[in-house]
Amino acid sequence: MTVAQTDLKDSGLQMTNAGLQASTSTTAIDEYGQAREGHIAAERALTVYLDKKEIVTLMTLGTQPELLVLGWLRNQRLVPDISHIKAIQIDWETESAVITTYNGVKDLDIKLGRRTVTTGCGQGTVFGGLMDDLDKVSLPQVRTRQSTIYNLLNTLSEHNEVYKRAGAVHGCALCQDHQMLHFVEDVGRHNAVDAIAGQMWLNNTHGHDKLFYTTGRLTSEMVIKVAQMGIPVLLSRSGVTEMGRTLAEKIGVTLIARAKGRHFLIYHGDDQIDFDAIPDRQGKPRQHSEQQRAR
Repeated sequence: MTVAQTDLKDSGLQMTNAGLQASTSTTAIDEYGQAREGHIAAERALTVYLDKKEIVTLMTLGTQPELLVLGWLRNQRLVPDISHIKAIQIDWETESAVITTYNGVKDLDIKLGRRTVTTGCGQGTVFGGLMDDLDKVSLPQVRTRQSTIYNLLNTLSEHNEVYKRAGAVHGCALCQDHQMLHFVEDVGRHNAVDAIAGQMWLNNTHGHDKLFYTTGRLTSEMVIKVAQMGIPVLLSRSGVTEMGRTLAEKIGVTLIARAKGRHFLIYHGDDQIDFDAIPDRQGKPRQHSEQQRAR
């Protein structure tokens, strides 16, 4: 039984279960002129209709389309509460995601009229004011151990299945302490974020004690989405933009980037990190004093 079907029993939300395979087999010619069998990411178009109104087309692997659409609605702030949604129906023959609400969406045309073109893969769009409601976001201060970061990086390196097989995708993960709770890969990092946001919304999962990992860069919209999900710590193997850092400082998101192996850079929130596994110059962790750990 899939996650969508299990969650459906408790939520009352009607959803299809239309996930597809993430990659497809293909043949390519290598530098020697020889044919090689392999896999490529299976990118698909999915057009979203909200109460019969065409909203946007998402490019996706299509592995968890219902959760993707649900999280997209949440992060776009188009639907204020999951209880307002009656059904999400995915139809791959028509490449459509049909969302039905109980009473419609208030001021939908006004919200759709305010668009911000983002730096997301495939050039994303955020509807509504990009900075709307940020002053209402209240994130807890959560201490994170350096050893926890290293353990998570080791765990996460084993779960980039589509990337290892086919490339051309980003991965995101919801983590708690040393555990990875949920991992999603998609052609764009924002799709992966939205799919996790959809699962959290469906399960009423709180983010205050979670860490969010992404393979993509930490831009302003990435910081905003994680803050809206109530998650105080954001970790990436990629870099940071200036606006991403500025918003992290404003909202209170601990921002850790360039995280790979034993290396990482903290761009905000270093006072929330317990340095309990500082490596020596050869990359091996060494013991640290209690005074330095409590920094």
